[in-house]
Amino acid sequence: MNRADFESELETQGYREVVDRQMEAGEANPEHAHEFDARLLILEGEMTILCGGEERTYGAGDTFAMTAGRRHTERSGPQGVRYLAGRRYQRASAS
Repeated sequence: MNRADFESELETQGYREVVDRQMEAGEANPEHAHEFDARLLILEGEMTILCGGEERTYGAGDTFAMTAGRRHTERSGPQGVRYLAGRRYQRASAS
């Protein structure tokens, strides 16, 4: 997928925050969860995600989604990774 199409999809799906991020070669983020739904587009390099006992590697042009609260680990490939991340925060319920 290309960046323009991905950003258009993010907007349509309610992802209001978009960030361009990168990780150095072999960098890892230990198990964690986000308070937002995330959709990522890999721009350069690769990233491996371990979630629910399943490991998957994504390369340039690949996209994936992670729901808020889902625990996972992230590891960049041997050349590092640069990615575009859309964040969609859950609305607080009215009291």
